[in-house]
Amino acid sequence: MTGDESTADEGCRERQTTGEDRVRMVARQLSEPRTANWIASEAGWSHEPTRRVLERLVDDGILHRDDSGTHTTYYPDYRRQALQEAMRLRDGGYTVEELTDRLAEMKAQIREWKGAFDVESPNQLRGTLTDDTLDATEEDRRREVAREWEQLQRRIRIVGFAIREWDFLAPTTEPAEASS
Repeated sequence: MTGDESTADEGCRERQTTGEDRVRMVARQLSEPRTANWIASEAGWSHEPTRRVLERLVDDGILHRDDSGTHTTYYPDYRRQALQEAMRLRDGGYTVEELTDRLAEMKAQIREWKGAFDVESPNQLRGTLTDDTLDATEEDRRREVAREWEQLQRRIRIVGFAIREWDFLAPTTEPAEASS
């Protein structure tokens, strides 16, 4: 794709979504707390309307606000995200066997990294970056593996939950009965 095509695609996307839509999309995909300025920049919208949308998302329980640091940050309800992802896995046409196989693959990848780098965690792997014998390429590789490792750990928890709660997560066409 040429630069002109990329710009045209971005322009088309921006015309098809409102600034509020883009802020909501960015906010729902957060994997760590971010400031309103960061979210506004990612959404391609100005700060003040972004902040108003974020506050509405906080009021609706979709986001949490943290005022304890030097800057106010926003982050999603990670439990809600995990439950929604587990439901997507359940509804996504996978079988419980396929998810179990995927879970085994992810765990095998982590065991491989543990053996290859002789560490037990992503942070221990990051700690190896102090080794003066590593070149820049190897340092970059280890940082990337640490990020992937953390992502796999999150995925393992979600996939494991989806497997354990397979029956509970099954879509239902019957309305829930109110208990008396």
